[in-house]
Amino acid sequence: MSDVINNKTHHRYELEVEGHIATEHYKLEGHVITFEHTDVPKELGGKGVGSKLVQGALDQVRAAGLKLIPQCPFVKAWIEKHPEYQDLVKT
Repeated sequence: MSDVINNKTHHRYELEVEGHIATEHYKLEGHVITFEHTDVPKELGGKGVGSKLVQGALDQVRAAGLKLIPQCPFVKAWIEKHPEYQDLVKT
């Protein structure tokens, strides 16, 4: 798997795997980023691609000093399983 990149033009984080691109779509307002939708191509299902994408995106959110609104159910569930990222969630 390659690294997660922030495609600011398309407002999404991307992870290319096996010629397919998994994406995490977001909206950025000030210092708050809202993760709206995670899309993992069916060819990549069950390989942990979504988790790697979310973790890579959240690591970049942390490095940028942003707060997160996990609107996407996948991201919300992932954070619940990884409490070390809970501090990123905007309260």
